Amino acid sequence: MLDWLKNINKEYPDFWKAYTAKFEKKSSRFVVFSTETTGLNPKNDVILSIGSFSVVNNSIVIGDNFEAVLTQYKYFHDNGLTNEFLVESKLKKISEPEALKSFLEYIGNSVLVGHHVDFDVDIINESLERMDCGRLKNEALDIDVMHRKLQDITDKESPLDELCEFYKIPVSDRNSAANDAYKTALLFLKLKSRLGIK
Repeated sequence: MLDWLKNINKEYPDFWKAYTAKFEKKSSRFVVFSTETTGLNPKNDVILSIGSFSVVNNSIVIGDNFEAVLTQYKYFHDNGLTNEFLVESKLKKISEPEALKSFLEYIGNSVLVGHHVDFDVDIINESLERMDCGRLKNEALDIDVMHRKLQDITDKESPLDELCEFYKIPVSDRNSAANDAYKTALLFLKLKSRLGIK
């Protein structure tokens, strides 16, 4: 309950200070992102990859993206798992600290958007805690919550592909964080305009 007390005189890394300094003004940029993880427990699982695109002025800016595969060799070794996922990926592989530093630099003070975004934010916060940083400061929007609000649904969460089908967004067989982020961005544009979000 008094966790903030232990952080009063804490000295944070420079990249964290640079990130927090960006929140003096509000951003009109949205960053739609997705993570692939080893499981659904933010305390025990780790991030395998992050994919994201920015949305500015009601358009997905394909050139303004971030994608990383995180080397989680220690996690795989400690849990007796194969690292086939890492070996097969053609993307450049970087360490968790380097990936998160780059991701924070990329997102800045943007509004984050995701599908069941609370989980993605929580697992990133756990990683940041291991790096002696604070928690993400960005506002976050969840497209499933937006969909439920628009359709007046209170009792049911929808998987990403089900939302894509409902809003007639094409779904590919390729499964990756970047692919999920792109589908989420397309859904966000539809929901954003229908809900009147600026």
